[in-house]
Amino acid sequence: MIKPDLTLTIPEKLGVVHFVGIGGSGMSGIARLFINSGHTVTGSDSKDSPNVQALRDLGATVHIGHDAANVGAADSLVVTGALWQDNPEYVLATERGLPVLHRAQALSWLVRAHRLVAVAGAHGKTTSTGMVVTGLLGLGQDPSFVNGGVIESLGVSSASGTDDLFVVEADESDGSFLLYNTAVALVTNVDPDHLDHYGSLEAFEAAFVEFSRNASELVVISSDDIGAVRVTATITEGVSEADVPRVITFGEHPDSTVRVHSITTSGPVSFSVAWQGQDYSATLRIPGKHNAINAAGAFAVLVGLGFDPAASLDAIAGFGGTQRRFELHGTVGGVSVYDDYAHHPTEVAAALAAARTVVGEGRIIAVHQPHLYSRTRMFAQEFAETLESFADETIVLSVYGAREDPEPGVTGALVSERFRDQSHVAYVPDWQDAADYLAGIARDGDFVVTLGCGDVNRIVPQLLAALEKVRG
Repeated sequence: MIKPDLTLTIPEKLGVVHFVGIGGSGMSGIARLFINSGHTVTGSDSKDSPNVQALRDLGATVHIGHDAANVGAADSLVVTGALWQDNPEYVLATERGLPVLHRAQALSWLVRAHRLVAVAGAHGKTTSTGMVVTGLLGLGQDPSFVNGGVIESLGVSSASGTDDLFVVEADESDGSFLLYNTAVALVTNVDPDHLDHYGSLEAFEAAFVEFSRNASELVVISSDDIGAVRVTATITEGVSEADVPRVITFGEHPDSTVRVHSITTSGPVSFSVAWQGQDYSATLRIPGKHNAINAAGAFAVLVGLGFDPAASLDAIAGFGGTQRRFELHGTVGGVSVYDDYAHHPTEVAAALAAARTVVGEGRIIAVHQPHLYSRTRMFAQEFAETLESFADETIVLSVYGAREDPEPGVTGALVSERFRDQSHVAYVPDWQDAADYLAGIARDGDFVVTLGCGDVNRIVPQLLAALEKVRG
């Protein structure tokens, strides 16, 4: 994969902008904003998709497949860290001396004149960003935003608003979240991840300290997550009081500035938050205790910005979820098939715990696609323990390598072989075999949940077809 130069001075004018991998949820959202700002946008992707078609409808020229000719008359290139160095479009751009911008650099260029709310954390970013945006809209505001997933109620992952507020999901995986000129920082958690980039837990947490200290107005940060607690303690260490941003903590901890309590997880989650001596209650449209915590973080952002507490929580309660977060795709013969983006043990636990609250007497069958060879190697034991604890049956697929080369001996079997009870897990690397295996074990009332941030959502039609063949 390439390592974009995050120190690159971004030109004042970017001209015609070409996006390599334009169909991804994050890239397509940024491309949409460039179109809205009057830029000519071109791009390419490995496959067609609704995101690609939506951009074409807005006037973008998008090619399927990667070829140097796709660059055309572009003045600048926007890429992700998942791009390989031999990509012909990237190679031609470097030969021409065109500015090659990481997507975070392109986004920071777009938001430079706005008051930025940046949402970071190992888990919960997309949902929390969607909640902040939904809350602001419900309060009569018109923010610009870029989210990592499509907000269901809006049908888009990004939009250009008329207010000065701009809400972004900030990616910590490669350190690019440090590029932003942030006014309000929301840190959902600092659970160890992306250590392949950072090299150590200490370096990972240090990046969040820098991200938090860079916030000019406010830091909203978890009081429950151990890493976030360490970051909070470090923010003020050795820094003058005038240089320390205001801090609001949120979570179930008794000392939280915004304290979540009275959580009920049967069906859509209900809860209360205590803020400045008063309680405010809400019921969300989505399940899961983790979403009550996410809502508390979004609430803290809104009240920290000065909005009315009761109105803020009511507005957040209107959030209906984002695509690829516990998203129902169909039910066949009493078996429901969901898809979720969870790709870290903590996220998998939260997704399956949420499923448990609504599955009733049925079973949970997890279809897990390990993401990244490095993450699979480092967390194989944790994945196995989590899946065995929270799912009744598990099917493990092949590793989705994304930006990484294969590692000898690192396959999905690294997870499945660590189950204590091998009768409830199967490593099935072939997708059709996996679909057929699922159809053979599924029963009325079961919830099937595909898990992963790679392309595991593309197996869903095969799962539904296999179920239809056996149970339809």
